[in-house]
Amino acid sequence: MSSMRLINRHPGRFSAIALGLIPFVILILIYGMASHERLAENPNDKLLPGLEQMTAAVERMAFQEDKRSGNYLMWEDTVASLERLGMGIGIAALMALVVGILNGTLPLFRANMAPLVSAASMVPPLAILPILFIVFGLGELSKVMLIVIGTAPVMMRDVAQRVRELPQEQFIKIQTLGANSWQVINRMVLPQILPRLIDTMRLSLGPAWLFLIAAEAIASTEGLGYRIFLVRRYLAMDVILPYVIWITILAIIIDQCLRLTNRKLFPWYNAGGH
Repeated sequence: MSSMRLINRHPGRFSAIALGLIPFVILILIYGMASHERLAENPNDKLLPGLEQMTAAVERMAFQEDKRSGNYLMWEDTVASLERLGMGIGIAALMALVVGILNGTLPLFRANMAPLVSAASMVPPLAILPILFIVFGLGELSKVMLIVIGTAPVMMRDVAQRVRELPQEQFIKIQTLGANSWQVINRMVLPQILPRLIDTMRLSLGPAWLFLIAAEAIASTEGLGYRIFLVRRYLAMDVILPYVIWITILAIIIDQCLRLTNRKLFPWYNAGGH
């Protein structure tokens, strides 16, 4: 009888895909009907553009040279944003790896640095955005630093926690074999923490995009966030919606690339049910 309970019913592969697609199809249908109704009343309505208007906007932004700059704006914005995002997440991940491992393995270092990391992780990054612009200027550095400050402390805490979750028996065995502190970190801790760091990077992507778009909206001359906030004054939803969809697609692609990297480099980690 228990096998008939809902909690014991698992969808097959194709059923899971179909079930996952249903909410998206429903949302698209609802939007399509609402858009059709508004455009039927007012063909110049800008709030809910139809597929035709959005396709025309994408063609204009992505496949036609801008008359002023001669660039393809959507691709120029994409490259600028991805460069900032990559630098920010990359620097944050490196800092998280170093500080997180030291916090997790060395009690003296943890006593010294853990309170600062905890305090830094509680600071709302957007609250210090004006300070970053004053200190680092309105160029690329301030945008990258916002991503670093917004994601690094949380990633440091997560890495340190993962280090402390490693079985204590491993630390005892490797030290019994004569390993010093550097060898414990390099040979035992680091290989086990790298796949967990990639997981932490995946979780930090959402906040990183938020900080990036906020920084671009305030001070930038190109970027996905900059373009969205530039065209909002014209109520250009035919540009804004495709840009939002494009950002979502990019985020999914980056997340899946990190997931596949983890699977390829650390098959043992994924085999353990992670």
